[in-house]
This record gives sequence, structure tokens and C-alpha cells, in this order.
Amino acid sequence: MAFASKTVLNAASGICRLSVRNTSSAPKVALLGASGGIGQPLGLLLKTNPKVASLALYDVANTAGVGADLSHIDTAAQVTSHTGPENLHAALEGADIVVIPAGVPRKPGMTRDDLFNVNAGIVRDLAEAAAKACPKAFVAIITNPVNSTVPIAAEVYKNNGVYDPKRIFGVTTLDVVRSQAFISELKKLDVSKTVIPVIGGHSGVTIIPLLSQVQPSAQFSDSEIEKLTARIQDAGTEVVKAKAGAGSATLSMAFAGARFVDALISGLQGKKNVQCSFVESDVVKGVDYFSTPLELGPNGVEKILGYGKLSSYEQSLVEAAVPELQKNIAKGVKFIKG
Repeated sequence: MAFASKTVLNAASGICRLSVRNTSSAPKVALLGASGGIGQPLGLLLKTNPKVASLALYDVANTAGVGADLSHIDTAAQVTSHTGPENLHAALEGADIVVIPAGVPRKPGMTRDDLFNVNAGIVRDLAEAAAKACPKAFVAIITNPVNSTVPIAAEVYKNNGVYDPKRIFGVTTLDVVRSQAFISELKKLDVSKTVIPVIGGHSGVTIIPLLSQVQPSAQFSDSEIEKLTARIQDAGTEVVKAKAGAGSATLSMAFAGARFVDALISGLQGKKNVQCSFVESDVVKGVDYFSTPLELGPNGVEKILGYGKLSSYEQSLVEAAVPELQKNIAKGVKFIKG
């Protein structure tokens, strides 16, 4: 496929570099999990995004303090704070985009799958509320394990009769951000112009960076390909270990989440752009959800662009990812269907 340029792929790649006047048509964003390790820096980035008109913060505790802090920033977005389940509907009512980083973070030795029992219930309950309060909103799910939490949200929406596969997204942007950072550093490229699609899912072997499609074109030895791929697939663990029990990837995830939300806003406002995201897809046989480049627009997913021609090594990565994705997806569906 002819992959998009950096300026298209990352329509919002510089949240701090853009100068866009806020208008009455700018959206309301509801941030669920606003007091957490990802939620606080993500809230900061969304508050400073001139495209956001209203930012509703929700969490089960400490939301008022986060809201007061953010509300002192001299940007146009109006901040409201909502604490506890009884105030969740108010946070969601009228939202155009719902962002869900709520959940527990990984700790040393934990896999994303270890998070499932706690985070699955959190996503189920938040999705249930969103399906009732703002069924047409775009839903951007950050909560891990994304390979399972996206199917959970989809099944909840189906149960409520409001499911639209074009509007529910698993945020895999961090895999793209990491890939672009690592590759540009290795090959001495301009990181602002380095583009790479990352397909598959959002954990371990399901993360598939397409090094053969890097723009601008770069040459990699077999050893470099294997080492880069392994580092990208295990980058989350790299951060967990470096923080030595103090948390997981919060700052980089907040940056990636803000970039994806900004791309959704651009799409809502008619500025179509291309991003990778984990959505319902039939691009790979036997897998109901898969991340590939997508064209985003006013309806959410306007086109699923597929992944183009793969190298033999990349094809082997897809084949290795399929059984893991099938297991992850089935676990999420079973959580709702029983």
C-alpha cells in the first residue's frame, strides 16, 4: 500500500506545535480514569489542546484536585470534575470522544494478561455507562490488555443495541511512537519525519512493526530487524523494569493517547487522517480485531487500509500473532457472554 506521509499519519503529531483556534464546534472529551498515572498527564495534554472545548474528568477518587489544578491553565478547554459512579453519567453526557485509561498499571513480573481480572470489570462498567449516556461518541480504549478490553467494550455496546464498529478503538499509538523513536535514533533520521506502521495487537508478539515500510526508506540488517522488533514488542516491560515497581509507561502513553485523540478530533472536524488502531477488522483470517492503518473521519473509521506487502519475516510475525490474538479476543468476549 502507499503509506501516508508523516503529516497525514500524525495529523496531530505536534499537539504543542499546532495553532488551531477553538470554536463552538470543538468537541467534549470525557477522560475516564483522570486521576491515574496516565490520566493526569493525558488530562494536561488534552487541556492544552486548542481543539478541545470541554474536558470532563472522571475517576473514583481525587478528581476534584486534578480538575482544580488543570482548570488554572490558561487555555480554552472548560474543565469539569466528576467523582464516583453516581456522577459518571454527568461526565459522559454529551461527550463526542470518550477516552479510557482507567485501570491498574503493570508491575514488575506482570504481563498485560495478568491485569485482566481487575481491568476487564472496569472497562465493562465504563463502557456500559458510555453506551447509555453517549452511544455515538468515539471510544478510545487505553486500558490494558487492549487485545481483550476492546472486545469487552464491543460486546457491551452490542448488548445495549448501539454497537458501531467504526467508533470503538484500541489505542496502539504508543507502539508507533516507540517504533519511530527507536528507528530514528538507530538510523540517525529526523524523528519528526520518520513514519512506520505497526500492526497486529498491543502486547508482546502481537505487536508487529513493519520495518520494511519505514519512511523515509531505511535499510536494516537481519540482526537489526530482530533486535528492533524484540525491543518494540517488549518496550512496555523495559519501562516497568526501569521504574522498579513505581509504575509502568505513563508519560509516553499519555503522549500517544493525546496524539490519537487529536487525530479523532481532526476526523470529527472533517480533516481525514491515517492512524494505526486496534479495531474490528477482517484483514486477517480467523481474527475479529486487528490493528492496521485506518483512515479516520467524521464517522470514525472511514476505511481500513490493510497492511500492504510484507517481508517474509513480517509475515512470520503475523502468523505467530494470530493464535495469541485469538486467545486474547476470546477471553474478552467470554467475560461478557459468560
